[in-house]
Order: sequence, then C-alpha cells, then structure tokens
Amino acid sequence: MSTAEKFTPEPSLDENGLLLNPDDWDEHIAVAIAYRAGIRRLSNEHWKVINALRAHYDRFGVAPAMHNICRSYGQSDAWVHNLFNTCMDAWRVAGLPDPGEEARTYLNDM
Repeated sequence: MSTAEKFTPEPSLDENGLLLNPDDWDEHIAVAIAYRAGIRRLSNEHWKVINALRAHYDRFGVAPAMHNICRSYGQSDAWVHNLFNTCMDAWRVAGLPDPGEEARTYLNDM
C-alpha cells in the first residue's frame, strides 16, 4: 500500500456512488472516488474536467452540458467519456451533489 492510499479517507457515498456530504470533498476524496471507479491516477486532463464541473456547479447549481466542457478545452465530445468512462463518474469524482434522476440518466448515457 502506498503512502497516498494509506492516508486517503474512505468517502461516505450514497446508493448512486455520490458523496453523502459534498462539503467533505477535497482532492484526496476525489482520488478515492476515482479509484473506486477504476481510475488509478488522476491526470492534469482529469483535473481540468473536475475543476470545470465544480466551477459550473458553483456558478449555476446544475450539471453542465458536457459537450460545452469538452469544447471549451478544444476536445471532442468523447473526451470526458474517455477519461472517466461515463460523465456520471466525472460528476462523482468532482464530489458534486446528486443532480437528480433526470440528470443522472443524462450523465450515465453520455
């Protein structure tokens, strides 16, 4: 076990894999959630998406159109999917609250 794994807190998640208390989120929690999703390392590209999701949510209180995030970085619409497997996994790693059933469906289908 690496030092990072040894000290990474175990996040409290709901039945959808979302943080029970989004205020608990920090970079260590993001790493732990990503690891659960099969993402072994968060690259700079991952952090661009995470930070963009968090900034959009902080400003508007809703999930963004993922193609807007991709395009803002000059990437194809598959960028987030290629990094996180699903847009919902990106949302989970970003530590954002449950976006609701309709948005969860949208994020899982992307």
